[in-house]
Amino acid sequence: MLYTMKDLLAVALENKFAVPAFNICSYDMMKAIMEEAEVQNAPVILEIHPDEIAYLNNEFVAAVREYAHNSSVPVVIHMDHGGTIKDVMRAIRNGYTSVMIDASAQSYEDNSAITKQVVDLAHSVNVSVEAELGTIGNNGSAEGGSANIIYTDPDQAETFVRETGIDTLAVAIGTAHGLYPKNMTPKLNIELLKELNKRIEIPFVLHGGSGNPDSEVSEAVKYGVAKVNLSSDLKSVFFDALREILTENPYMLEPGDVFPEANEKVKAVVRHKMAVLQTIGKADLY
Repeated sequence: MLYTMKDLLAVALENKFAVPAFNICSYDMMKAIMEEAEVQNAPVILEIHPDEIAYLNNEFVAAVREYAHNSSVPVVIHMDHGGTIKDVMRAIRNGYTSVMIDASAQSYEDNSAITKQVVDLAHSVNVSVEAELGTIGNNGSAEGGSANIIYTDPDQAETFVRETGIDTLAVAIGTAHGLYPKNMTPKLNIELLKELNKRIEIPFVLHGGSGNPDSEVSEAVKYGVAKVNLSSDLKSVFFDALREILTENPYMLEPGDVFPEANEKVKAVVRHKMAVLQTIGKADLY
């Protein structure tokens, strides 16, 4: 079942759970995520970054849409971190049901203006819009981010949401994209999240969800976070497994022999994250 982000997260917000948004960089990774989502009877968000679709080509989205249409669980196809109107238009033409415009590195005025333009374009064809206010950190991920985290300002956020008409807001409360270094423990600013939740009614998005303590992520769900982005956690186990399999079996050539073990590693992460976000079994609410 194919959903817009607005419709998917309205249910999550009302029922105090979050939906994981998994970046997919191959058909195998998408297949593993979808198979586990169906086993867990859980809604899911499939994210494709502009860099990922540049590699996979537009035709890949048609396969994702077909899989989603035939699935027994609600699915959103979302563009992650689009930086330009061109990125947004490509995603809309390809059949995404949600887009993110990330102009957070620009001035507040420019961020607001480009976001409003995207909202007008996307909403005219029933596509949901996510935007970001403040800056997410970067631990070397392709999703980008900033060297310095700038926390979301509640006053600005309230005005931004009202003036742009966005459907979801990515909040900067202390996370960073990518895997955290071993000597670094991320810390979410839950008090800031509580203040934002008091003042803003739309769902929040937590970017950089890989590597954050499960207890903090679960706590964030209590205060308006209804979507959590996950990329590095899945890609790391997927490619680590492939490296191990091919090192031990250098002459293994058949995809059906190579990929299943890596896919099982992905499924284990999906299962764990859905448990943390209380997503399991929630497909029955749609």
